[in-house]
Amino acid sequence: MTLNPRSAAALCVALSLCALLAVPTNFPGLGGDARLTLVVFVLATCAWIATPIDDTYIALGAGLALTVTGVISSDTLFGTLGEDTVWLLICAFVLAAAVSRTGLAGRAAVFLVSGARTVRQLVHLTTAALVVTAFAVPATSGRAALALPVFLALAKVLTDRKRIVVMLALLFPTVILLSAVATLIGAGAHLITVSVLWEATGQHIGFTQWLLLGLPLAVASSHLAAELVLLTTTRREDRTGPVHITPEQIQRHSEQPVTGAWSQAEKRCALLLATVIALWCGEPLHHVPPALVALIGAVIAASPALGTVRLKDALKTVPWSLLLFMAATMAMGVALADSGAAKWLVSGLPGGVSPMVFLGAVITVSTAAHLVLQSRSARSSVLVPLVVAAAVGAGVNPVAAALASTAAAGFCHTLPASAKPVALFAQLPGTPTYTPRDLLRLSAVLAPLTAALVLFFAVAVWPLLGVSVTR
Repeated sequence: MTLNPRSAAALCVALSLCALLAVPTNFPGLGGDARLTLVVFVLATCAWIATPIDDTYIALGAGLALTVTGVISSDTLFGTLGEDTVWLLICAFVLAAAVSRTGLAGRAAVFLVSGARTVRQLVHLTTAALVVTAFAVPATSGRAALALPVFLALAKVLTDRKRIVVMLALLFPTVILLSAVATLIGAGAHLITVSVLWEATGQHIGFTQWLLLGLPLAVASSHLAAELVLLTTTRREDRTGPVHITPEQIQRHSEQPVTGAWSQAEKRCALLLATVIALWCGEPLHHVPPALVALIGAVIAASPALGTVRLKDALKTVPWSLLLFMAATMAMGVALADSGAAKWLVSGLPGGVSPMVFLGAVITVSTAAHLVLQSRSARSSVLVPLVVAAAVGAGVNPVAAALASTAAAGFCHTLPASAKPVALFAQLPGTPTYTPRDLLRLSAVLAPLTAALVLFFAVAVWPLLGVSVTR
């Protein structure tokens, strides 16, 4: 097999670092378990960056290596699959399958979009609708798949206005990615962040606290991005033209009813979803864990009498590969923290750095990390344990640092391959869509602005909501 230059360079770096770590006289402050952990960590990271091997396979191999060498126990490795965050995601996908089966998404789209009278109204109403989907569908790829038929219907209605269609094609994945931070189930990376914080600091972030911190950022960043997409992909004459989309026009391109009386299945599903979300948000009042609420909702959604989807069909939509990846990377995070490897890695960082500078550096690195690590979960698996350890040493609140890193890592718009939703909407046969040049033009403006927005929330907004900048 011939290695491309990128793979060859990554292999050379990995082998060089491993060789340095293998010499006992190098780095005298580093213990044996920490050395083994760093070797596995370096090899896994380089494999994620430079090889076509499946990310989950690499993570499982890393977890297995850490277990076999005794750095972590087998109970730690297998126990991560029983984490409540994993069950939360499984049950959330079952609920999402029930929602998708009923066609509620199409009705919601008609309710919002048919009220638009200008292109700017259409853009921001669509953005609002996409932000709301973060509460119903977990993971960005699932939301992209749910939103794609809605976009295709809009594209058919606006077929004579090509630049508007291209703009909407770029708007959908952009908002889906940036609005994921609204909820704990918005991305697997969020669950990894929560797990790392719990293992490293004993601090737990629940669904309600994440919602309180993430939703305002999601709304602000999504509507800012929507305005930028509108300005960078359309001309003035495109934006000033009127828009009138009727429910009948969307219905012609939808397989499920989007108007008329609601079916019993739609009513039951809407009531169930509203109840589950209300219980998630009310966790501080009733103290029922979000995972247990999600499990109750999933059982009802798949029940023969009240459900709208069969359990075996719903379970087919669960991304089991992502769950295994999350479990394995959680185990890697435990190894980094317990072996002392994470603490050693950040011990050489310069001291006396102000919290503003520290958070700015964390956000900058996290924003740019998608150019190296395409998997959002992999970025959090690599960055968050190091950010948490560095924050403790720098006197910065590790919760603020981890949240800022995770939120900034949600930017991944530079290339079509940078994120699954971007790739999905970039390849639509028969429908006008954006080019790599459109992505680069948007990213050049959106990247610094979203990074600055995350920094603003970390230092000015989150402290008002109970997450201070310093410890």
